[in-house]
Amino acid sequence: MNEERPWTLGIWMVKHGQEEAFREVWTSFAEWTARHQRGALEAYLLQNTQQPQQFFTFGPWEDNEAVAEWRSRPEFKAFVTRVREVCDEFNPHTLRLVAHVEPRSESK
Repeated sequence: MNEERPWTLGIWMVKHGQEEAFREVWTSFAEWTARHQRGALEAYLLQNTQQPQQFFTFGPWEDNEAVAEWRSRPEFKAFVTRVREVCDEFNPHTLRLVAHVEPRSESK
């Protein structure tokens, strides 16, 4: 567990009927990030099953400097502009890991 590694989290409210468009825009940008941004590790997109217009995106980064660099890039700004066309709300966060529980292996 690397408690110093930052995580980014986005909480998104997508406009009705724009869920697939959001998924496509986010996936394209996440793939670009994975190929071109130093420090980017994994990226996840989850959809709320009870409220299908709400999405959560998250992933770990190597360090805070990589997150700041990513958010300052023109490609990030272009992504935010594009995604705002299909979203009513976007709340970005930077988090730190404070606990992690591994699955317990069962002995036979």
